[in-house]
Amino acid sequence: MAAIPAAAQETAYNAYSPYSMFGIGDISKQGSAYNMSMGGVGIATRDKRAVNYLNPASVTAREEKSFMADFSVRQGNRYYSQAGGVKSVNNTFNLYDVVLSFSLWKNVAMYGGFSPYSDIGYTITSKEDNSDIIARTGDITYTSEGYGGLSDLFAGIGVSPLKGFSIGAEYQHLFGNLHKNSSMVPSGSTYRSIYSGYNMNLSADTFKFGAQYEFPVGKKVTATLGATYKLGANLKGTVRDFEYELLSSVTDTTRINIDTLANNPGRVRISGELGLGIALKGDDKWTAEVNYYRSGWGSSGMDKVTGFAVVGNAVFSATNSQSLRAGFSICPNRNDIRYYRRTITYRAGAYWDQAYCKVDGSSVDAFGLTFGMTLPVYRAHNGVTLGVDIGQRGRMAGNLIRERYINFHIGLNIFDIWFLKPRYD
Repeated sequence: MAAIPAAAQETAYNAYSPYSMFGIGDISKQGSAYNMSMGGVGIATRDKRAVNYLNPASVTAREEKSFMADFSVRQGNRYYSQAGGVKSVNNTFNLYDVVLSFSLWKNVAMYGGFSPYSDIGYTITSKEDNSDIIARTGDITYTSEGYGGLSDLFAGIGVSPLKGFSIGAEYQHLFGNLHKNSSMVPSGSTYRSIYSGYNMNLSADTFKFGAQYEFPVGKKVTATLGATYKLGANLKGTVRDFEYELLSSVTDTTRINIDTLANNPGRVRISGELGLGIALKGDDKWTAEVNYYRSGWGSSGMDKVTGFAVVGNAVFSATNSQSLRAGFSICPNRNDIRYYRRTITYRAGAYWDQAYCKVDGSSVDAFGLTFGMTLPVYRAHNGVTLGVDIGQRGRMAGNLIRERYINFHIGLNIFDIWFLKPRYD
């Protein structure tokens, strides 16, 4: 399979990758620019200056009566290479998440927001190379195109019943439309063009639970243990399978099938996910964290149901996914009033991800490095976070495509105190 240059595309994509043609597309890495600049960690993060929705228990790490908000955007640049010298590029720019968080009581807080869950974006073309067929019909162009995605609308609450211990829960509503289309267009005007594909209108509801325990391990150093677990959920909605033939202005519909997933519970599922993390924090100056995720997509049914499994000639099989992430941050002096550069928080991280799909029996792995910083604005708790993610997915072997990318993240962190009584009139 070969991705065509971006200049030949007409569809606007939220994300772009030939690997997004399988299942429900690319599963988005959750988290704000704050998390992304540290390799994507957040399970054990407790930071009163930033919104962290990767663990619902972390929302209790805040100042009393505080209100926080986070808005993030992402700009992606991808470079593709395949055996045989096939190369392509693509660029995207999108709003990544919007999250609001506020206190309810002394040890209780909540948050809510919106972020992408998965994205489909690809255009793959090829030409007929059988000389006998070309002699009869002329050139034939085969095209596969996909677009759309699932979004995550979520709300969570956290409580700290004991000193150092917090628990939380989050409700997630996933919804969206996915489109996977194929066409065969001959250059000869006496032959029919054939168009087919799948239009999917999907939704799912699930819950995520989290816990964190923070305790001292040395002078001015604390450790935090974190864990999250997201429940699996049945996908609901419809899958419309269609095919029609076009000759001049005459269109003949040859196939329309509508599969109502609600009548087949358990056939296709969003996988559950387990996350574990540990973090060390030193005197409000530095933080180091490691996270591990594992999801059981092997039993999701994605590779057995029409629309999710069948795309082109590549054989897609669902498999369990996992991820290892690590990050580090340091701020020389948050309260420095002379040198601004000392108040900046600097971050770096690394990660390894194994996708939930195999292509022709080969696993699709990604690895990368991240860097970033938060620039304080107006007050120390407000800031602009800048991050960059440099990595690679896939390889030039086993009928795979090597995808190298540079993603830029920009986040706006807003902080304020509500209902603060003035000391002077």
